[in-house]
This record gives sequence, structure tokens and C-alpha cells, in this order.
Amino acid sequence: MVLSVGIVPCTPPYKTAELTAATGMRYRLAEWVIPQAPLLHYWVVPQAPLLLCSNRRVNTTPLTVVQPDGTARGGVIVIQEAFGVTDHIVDVCNRVAAAGWVAVAPHLFHRQEGVTVLDYSDMDSAMAAIGKLKADEVDSDVDAAASALAELGFEPSSIAIVGFCMGGTVAFHTAVRRQLGAASTFYGGGITKGRFGYPAMDSVGDALQTPWHGFFGDLDEGIPFQDVETLREITATAPVDTEITRYAHGKHGFHCDDRPAVFDADAAADAWGKTLEWFDAHVAR
Repeated sequence: MVLSVGIVPCTPPYKTAELTAATGMRYRLAEWVIPQAPLLHYWVVPQAPLLLCSNRRVNTTPLTVVQPDGTARGGVIVIQEAFGVTDHIVDVCNRVAAAGWVAVAPHLFHRQEGVTVLDYSDMDSAMAAIGKLKADEVDSDVDAAASALAELGFEPSSIAIVGFCMGGTVAFHTAVRRQLGAASTFYGGGITKGRFGYPAMDSVGDALQTPWHGFFGDLDEGIPFQDVETLREITATAPVDTEITRYAHGKHGFHCDDRPAVFDADAAADAWGKTLEWFDAHVAR
């Protein structure tokens, strides 16, 4: 049930059937496409429809939300790739929900007119969209997702964050900026040179406030493994648990099965399993 004008429910053909068959778990998908209208803070009532409440503070960040059946064990903020909240990112949200968590993915390109989801072959448009991002605005979008989870009753210690590509960078800096339960970064760049207003990761790695696990591929042409090892040394001095896992044959985007040229099934499965284990070990319930 939708209780707000200008918000249209949409159910694209995501990979839910395969995931349900593989896991035996069911979950509900709710995505809201918002043409010229703000998304209001909301809450999800277990075993009840998704509600949008008009008496909450207005927030203009569109959010894709996937709720598991039954009582959620916590919340996970899922941060997009450089190509937007793609089918792959929504599939990640589905996997999060299948594991028993509420997934919330903020749409970081929403301030850019006409930019939603980009084709993987359109790197020029992706780089242009990334170039227009500003750290304070991205932080606001991440905080909007955290606020949505707070509306569900989750304290910061019961919230995790995971990001991919540019989203991995955002997840890292969120872990520096906020105290959450856990954080995971998949091939996030900007280790030695800051991106879209964030400082270089190696300059703030010792200030992590959230337990953080990074996943990188040695064949990533944009993230030299030597830089990854430098980041390992720096983050090891942080006051929280940190870990880095490298994959010898991993390329940039190795977790994305919609990109056959870079997808590595073994690395993807191992990194995802380790991510869920990291969340299990650190997120309060």
C-alpha cells in the first residue's frame, strides 16, 4: 500500500527465481521509481505491506528496499557500482534479504538528470556520472539509507554496509565516518588518490570506526596490489577489526556475473561468503 502521491511501484524482472531455488528462502521486493517526487522516510512492518509515511522528514534519495520474510537479523546498506543500481546490485540486495537482512540501496545518481542505470559498455558515461558526485551528497544518500533502517528499529550497531566498485570506496569512507556494525568493500578504488571529494584511503585507514573487510583482485588494472598491501598495513593500526582478502586471478568487477569478461565465480563466491561471515561476526543482534 502506497501512501504518497507521485511514487510508482515497479517490479522489474530481477533474478529472484534463481535465488529462491538456490536458497529455499523467500523475500519481498519493493522498488520505488520516483519521477520528480521525493521519497519519504518509511517503515516496513513484518508480514505487512510497505508503508510510506507522510509525517516523516522528507528525503530526496530514492531507495531500493528488499525485506526478508520473518524477523530480520539486521540491515545492510548496499552501495552501487559506477553504473548505478543495476540488476546486479538489486540481485545483491536479493541475496542480502535471502540471508535474513533488510537490504537498502540508495540511488547515488539521482541528482543527475537522465542518469539512472548505465550500460556496462558505456564507460564514458559512467566516468562522467562519477565525476559529478560530491562526497557530502553521497554521505547524505548513505545516511538516508541508514535512517530508513533506523525507522525499522535498527541501531547503528545492527547495520552493515557493502559496496562495489565506486560503492566500495563509499563503503570504506562510511566506515571511517560512522560507527556501524560492519563494512565490506569490493574493489573500491582511491587508495592513494582521493575520489569525488573523499581523501585517499591510505590517509585515513587508521581512523576506521567500523570493522572493515576489503576484497581486491590482483589483476585489477586500476588498483595495484602493492597499494592494497599498503592499505592492509595502515588499516591494521585502526582501533577496529580489519582484514583484506586478495584474489590472484581477480579483475575489477570480479563479483559481477553480468560481466562475463571479468566475472570470477570462485572469487565471487568466496568473497560473498566471507562478507556474510564478517557481518555475522560483527553486527549486533
